[in-house]
Amino acid sequence: MIRPTLTLALIFAALPCVSAEPKRGYSIPTLDLADQQHRQVLVDREPGQYLGHPTTVLLEDGKTIITVYPKGHGRGPIVMKRSEDGGKTWGPRLDVPASWATSLETPTIHRVVDANGQKRLIVWSGLYPARLAVSEDDGQSWSELKTAGDWGGIVVMGSVVPLKTPGYYLAMFHDDGRFLTKAGKRGPFQLLKTFSQDGGLSWSDPEVILSRSDIHLCEPGVVQSPDGKQLAALLRENSRQRNSYLVSSDDEGRSWSEPQELPASLTGDRHTAKYAPDGRLFISFRDTTHESPTRGDWVAWVGTYDDIVSGREGQYRVRLMDNHRSADCAYPGVEVLPDGTIVTTTYGHWMPEESPYIVSVRLKLSELDELAVSSDP
Repeated sequence: MIRPTLTLALIFAALPCVSAEPKRGYSIPTLDLADQQHRQVLVDREPGQYLGHPTTVLLEDGKTIITVYPKGHGRGPIVMKRSEDGGKTWGPRLDVPASWATSLETPTIHRVVDANGQKRLIVWSGLYPARLAVSEDDGQSWSELKTAGDWGGIVVMGSVVPLKTPGYYLAMFHDDGRFLTKAGKRGPFQLLKTFSQDGGLSWSDPEVILSRSDIHLCEPGVVQSPDGKQLAALLRENSRQRNSYLVSSDDEGRSWSEPQELPASLTGDRHTAKYAPDGRLFISFRDTTHESPTRGDWVAWVGTYDDIVSGREGQYRVRLMDNHRSADCAYPGVEVLPDGTIVTTTYGHWMPEESPYIVSVRLKLSELDELAVSSDP
C-alpha cells in the first residue's frame, strides 16, 4: 500500500513551486486504489487481442456512456460499446460502419451541438488524412468515416471544447511532421488547433500553435477555467527529459501562452480532466513522472484549476490500477455522473503476461478525502 506522507492540513495548503528548476518528484500524498476490486468494472476483454486507448462520452441523461477503442495499439478496427446504467455494466460490442475497420489511429469520441440545438456525436480517426464519422441519434446509427480535409495528425482530436458562440468548437491535437500532409516528413513536434462553426460537421485547416525540437510537446488535454474565461492545455513531454507542460489561452484558443513546465505531480501522458461537483478537478493520465512510486501506472491528480495555473502540486494523487508492462496503459475517458460518481475508463496490462483490456474505475472525491484522512500517519 502506498501511504500518504503529509497531514491533511498540509495537503490543502500546498504551496506554489518557487524553484527555477521544477522538481522531478513530488511531495503530495498518493492514495492507492489498485487493490480495491469493488471499484473495477470490466468493459471488454478478448484473450490474445490487444484492446487499447478508449475515450468515452456521457449523454445528457446522466447515465448513458459510450466508448470507442481500437483492436490494436492505436491502429486497428474501432470497437464501440455502450452502458445505460452509468458504467455499472456494459452491453455487447455494437455494429459499426464497415469503414471503421480501416482506422489507422486511436479513435476519439465527442459530443457537439450546433447553433440550432442539434446534438450529434462525432468519432475521429487520425493519421493522414484525418477522418470523421457522425451520429445524430445518440449513437444508434453512424456515418462512414469520411475525410475531414487535406490534413492529418496524431491522436486527432484528443481535445474538443465548446466556445462561447453556440455551435463553435475548438479542437487540438499534435503531429511530428509525418501526417499533417500527404508528403509529410518527421520534424519538430507541432501543437495544432482547428475550429468548427457548424456544430462539428466541418473543421478549419489546422494552425500551428507552437513547434519545438528541444522539448516534444503533444497530446493536449484542454480544461476550461471555472469562470469560463481561460483555456488551459496540459501537454505530454515526449522526449522524457522534462515534466509535462502547460499552455493557456485568454481568447478562446486564438492565441496561446508560451509553454510553462508543470510540477512533477502533473507529469504524465494523455491528461483527461473533469470537474467534480465541488469544483475540484479530477485529472486521469499515465504516470511518466521521473521520480514516482507509481511510474508507468494509471493514476489521477486531484486539485484545483488555480493549482494548475499557479504551478502548485495539488491536493493528492491516486493510483487507480497497477499496470504490469512498462508504461503501456491509460488513455483514459473521464465522466462525472449527476451524483458525483466519477467513472474513468482505460486500457492496460492489468494481468501479468496477458494482453491489455478495458476497465472502468468508479469513485467519489469524498471517498478519496476519507481515505486521505484515514491513511495519514
